[in-house]
Amino acid sequence: MTLSRRGLIQGAAAAGSFWAVGCASTKEGGSSTQGAPVSKKKILILGGTGFLGPALVEAALPRGHALTLFNRGKTRPELFPTVEKLHGDRDGHLEALAGRKWDAVIDTSGYVPRVVKASAELLAPNVGQYVFISTISVYKDMDRYGIDENSAVATVEDEKTEDVSQHYGALKALSEKAAEASMPGRTTVVRPGLIVGEGDPTDRFTYWPVRVARGGEVLAPGDGADPVQFIDVRDLAAFILGLVEQRVVGTFNAAGPASTLSMRGLLEACKTASGSDASFTWVEADWLVEQQKVMPWRDMPVWVPREGEDKGMGRVSNARALARGLTCRPTVDTARDTLAWFKSQPPERQAKLRSGVTPEREREVLAAWHQR
Repeated sequence: MTLSRRGLIQGAAAAGSFWAVGCASTKEGGSSTQGAPVSKKKILILGGTGFLGPALVEAALPRGHALTLFNRGKTRPELFPTVEKLHGDRDGHLEALAGRKWDAVIDTSGYVPRVVKASAELLAPNVGQYVFISTISVYKDMDRYGIDENSAVATVEDEKTEDVSQHYGALKALSEKAAEASMPGRTTVVRPGLIVGEGDPTDRFTYWPVRVARGGEVLAPGDGADPVQFIDVRDLAAFILGLVEQRVVGTFNAAGPASTLSMRGLLEACKTASGSDASFTWVEADWLVEQQKVMPWRDMPVWVPREGEDKGMGRVSNARALARGLTCRPTVDTARDTLAWFKSQPPERQAKLRSGVTPEREREVLAAWHQR
């Protein structure tokens, strides 16, 4: 079975888009940042009110950091009333940033190299560190396990294109280069896998704890042994702040959990988190796709089969990030907290999950599987 790489990349793009100078740098690698004293920083966040941004703010404030958010002021402007906010537009309206000084900038909203270059060049004289939030979708080939930070990245023939939906990974890779070119030796690149947890606007992980909590017979993809990876947004935020506090530069795959997790392990964790009576019917991957057109990642979120051109998405190397202090909370905790958050949302938000199959479609597929 072959899984469309383009489909995976488009899903990742949708989730992301439509989200003191002079100190000596700490080189990549080496010892962990865990346990090190917190160095309070002045931090600029480009974005700050989407998904990762709020998690960064909520983690940074108790640690004593002084924050500034720069965005258009259109997405949840009521958040964080005590935090300084500057309004503008990354595409041509950066005036509010001119002449200001910060220890570090965290770029959570860069997708086009031209736009990233403009921000980084403007800030370079007055910012000590540029942290660019990228993605594991930058990698050229995902057909093997153990992709690490030195693996080849995707390219695009026309480097002036700004078609994020078609060239998400390649444009993120070029954006990384733009940041580094503007602030050489002062750039940190964080490449997360699937970001999950409270506040996720995509429901790509949320589908599973919500569906399992509903109980009954659950359509489960494959045989349960396929590896899966994701990172709780709170763990990602804590890791990023650790890199800022110690001024660590380099590139890091921020993928969790710390050790291999199977699809069965994920679903069992969701069951433990909710205490439901769910039972899992594992359905052959080929049959799901070929007979029912139920696709990995899109219809069965998180899941990527362990055979095929994208099998590496479930087992990207996170060794470098773990060595630098990345910690991943137990999956059952992420599932429990995600479920609690979703149940706290307005009824209209809970009425329809934004990812996964509908209950009606699930029943159809299960009936066809039993009658095959």
